[in-house]
Amino acid sequence: MAEHHDFQDKQYAFAAHLRDPTHAPAPDGIEDRRLAIYRSLFFNNLYSLLGTMFPVLKKIHSDDRWRYMIRQFMKIHKAETPYFLQLPQEFLAFLQDEYEPGTDDYAFLAELAHYEYAELALSVETADNSDFDGDPNGDLLSGVPVKSELAWTYAYQYPVHRISPDYLPEAPAEQPVYLSVYRRSDDKVRFLELNAVTAALLEAIENNDGNKSGEELLRSLAETIHFPDVDTLLAHGKAALDELRQLEILIGARSAS
Repeated sequence: MAEHHDFQDKQYAFAAHLRDPTHAPAPDGIEDRRLAIYRSLFFNNLYSLLGTMFPVLKKIHSDDRWRYMIRQFMKIHKAETPYFLQLPQEFLAFLQDEYEPGTDDYAFLAELAHYEYAELALSVETADNSDFDGDPNGDLLSGVPVKSELAWTYAYQYPVHRISPDYLPEAPAEQPVYLSVYRRSDDKVRFLELNAVTAALLEAIENNDGNKSGEELLRSLAETIHFPDVDTLLAHGKAALDELRQLEILIGARSAS
């Protein structure tokens, strides 16, 4: 039993050293040349994988800063899963809850990471629309519009879909930035920037527990936002619903009865 505990202690010491070689001493009896190989492999694998999973995040940082963030992730975060496909979720959780931004860090750091994570997560999402029992070509006003299981809508403070090394906003947008990230039937992931009304309409469709028709949802929305001309909103709403279906954010309509 003592040998078992001794081996386990060495495992913990070995892992701690790989995470933070500067502050965690290596376990006794292991040649440093061999340890150096493990240190390099462990760090470089994370460096490469996370750079591929968060390409814009990596591009807007110097290599030194990106390496610092990876090292902080290794040192601080205790991952809940060993699976590589869930690594971006772990890194996002680290940036949102554990990372201490410096004065030179971008204020939009966590939001950009979330947006890039959403794109990646949607690309491997296993949900589908096979349970849809409505009509793909059904009337979206008289019927109940149905949103795709592969369409996710988010509100951001920054225009994260536009951020690049050439565009680094210093302040939040004046209004929330609404984005629908969706996967089409060809498995390509796309995004659509929404105005506030269309975003609210999509939210109402997703939470339509009352089985309201598209027209009923639009009339309720007009009342909620105090829109002065309901007929105009219905006309614009119908056009928006048709566009959302064409993009496959909506997959059709069920009967309202």
